[in-house]
Amino acid sequence: MATPIRYSITSLNPSSHVYEVSVTVDSPAPEGQVFSLPAWIPGSYMIREFGKNIVALRGESAGRKVQVRKLDKHTWQAAPCKGALTLHYQVYAWDLSVRTAHLDDTHGFFNGTSVFLAAHGFEQAQQVVEIRRPEGDQFKRWRVATAMAELKAKRYGFGTYVAQNYDELIDHPVEIGDFTLASFQAHGVPHDVVITGRVPNLDMARLCDDLKKICEAQIAFFEPRTKRAPMDRYVFMTLAVGDGYGGLEHRASTALICSRADLPVKGKPEQTDGYRTYLGLCSHEYFHTWNVKRIKPAVFAPYDLRQENYTSLLWLFEGFTSYYDDLFLVRTGVIDTDNYLKLIGKTITGVLRGSGRKKQSVAESSFDAWVKYYRQDENASNAIVSYYTKGSLVAMGLDLTIRQQTGGRRSLDDVMRGLWTGFGRDFYQGRPQGVPEEGILELMEQFAGADLKRFHDRCIRGTEDVPLEVLLPAFGLAYEAALPADAKPWLGARITKDGSDAKLAALYEGGPAMQAGLSAGDKLVAIDGLRVPASGPDGLLARYRLNDTVRVHAFRRDELMEFNVKLKADTAPQVSLKALPKPVATVRQREAWLKIKA
Repeated sequence: MATPIRYSITSLNPSSHVYEVSVTVDSPAPEGQVFSLPAWIPGSYMIREFGKNIVALRGESAGRKVQVRKLDKHTWQAAPCKGALTLHYQVYAWDLSVRTAHLDDTHGFFNGTSVFLAAHGFEQAQQVVEIRRPEGDQFKRWRVATAMAELKAKRYGFGTYVAQNYDELIDHPVEIGDFTLASFQAHGVPHDVVITGRVPNLDMARLCDDLKKICEAQIAFFEPRTKRAPMDRYVFMTLAVGDGYGGLEHRASTALICSRADLPVKGKPEQTDGYRTYLGLCSHEYFHTWNVKRIKPAVFAPYDLRQENYTSLLWLFEGFTSYYDDLFLVRTGVIDTDNYLKLIGKTITGVLRGSGRKKQSVAESSFDAWVKYYRQDENASNAIVSYYTKGSLVAMGLDLTIRQQTGGRRSLDDVMRGLWTGFGRDFYQGRPQGVPEEGILELMEQFAGADLKRFHDRCIRGTEDVPLEVLLPAFGLAYEAALPADAKPWLGARITKDGSDAKLAALYEGGPAMQAGLSAGDKLVAIDGLRVPASGPDGLLARYRLNDTVRVHAFRRDELMEFNVKLKADTAPQVSLKALPKPVATVRQREAWLKIKA
């Protein structure tokens, strides 16, 4: 058995935003040990070139310098040496996101993909990490939060931690700082909730109570008989900031960013939209513990972190997860049915807003995630569809279709449990096996006992809208799509503030601005001679009627241009869903789907 690969990580001065890292190989390759850093992080499908943040790398063995040469943008090779080899290097960490690494005087956070060089040939060896406290009295209250197993460290303490291989090492993010901590049990498994950042009067008890309901429901969903979770411990890590949103899943934890206003406040029991959104995010990332961390596309078993891993199945792994995240909120009673229906209506409206849904299928969107979804430009809404949002509607459509075809005996729940037992349950215990690219239709039909080919070809491989207006009435839901009764003049553009200017960030295909010749990036100056404020033109446009033509002046680069814009109403329908009390049969169908009582 190979000896462990040993790492250490600390910072001599957190305000410099630099981690000091070392990696030691006791028996390096005789031809010269090769090391590399991943080019991307699982769950975020874009090449991010983490190697660009490595600085001041040097090698040594037995106290002597070892030459290290760079082979490519993220790979290094040390010269042959006798005895243990250690690389010392620094990592610049100033990206406040869940994907990379961040460090300052208030906290530290890192994903292993950003800081730990992989020793080639030793990826299956144990990986031991010593996390060291920064020097200085101001850091004495700092603790460590991670789902990685402790080796010679106390829970939440600095010291050594261990992972069984490199893949596990980089799947346990680490938060260090003076954070708020609470814990709860979900079917016997400890779950820690870590909140970093200033959050006055945080109602941690309420948060833990809501998360416990969600976690227990998801554990029981996949293992209804044993209620056995796939991990021994789970950690929710949240960084609370003034304005932020995001999450990234890991095998036994999740890293989240939210706005502090979204977190619950002691003494204020009302449920805000922001808190519902945050709980939905937690539910989403927790569901990934099964769906994508263990049930994976075949091309992710294992990951090739040097380059893009193409799959056409992200509509299943992200879209289905986006469907179940809010569904578990209503099934557990964390939100009520009315709020759930509002969330669905908002999602449908958003999908119908973009004309890109008619040009790209969710299967194509999945495959092109690396170059399109994660690299969106000003024309994105007109060119692509989200495998998250339309993928969630695909999941809902499949669920309702299966329930109708089988008379309520089967559902998408059975598909997920079939994928779990067939591909996910033993993923880390045996030989990894992923979901095949071309066999997913057959698998879904097998687990559902339903004919899904027509739906698959039209809504997944094709670009047709999910026919929810046809499916939902059988479940006692009225589907209403209408233009606002008080339709107002509209430019057909998404407008953002750019300093003291209002800038056209994106134009909707066929909208008034595009038809008049305006372009994304143009800065609005005036409408009919009146200055457009940085907040946008809505106040000025309110004085006009539909079909009026206005004279718009705008700067394109440094050129002042003039356009005649004929104002129209926004033609995208606003979708709303309403639960109907009759007939009784449809109400029962709805109750069975949402696991509620009317």
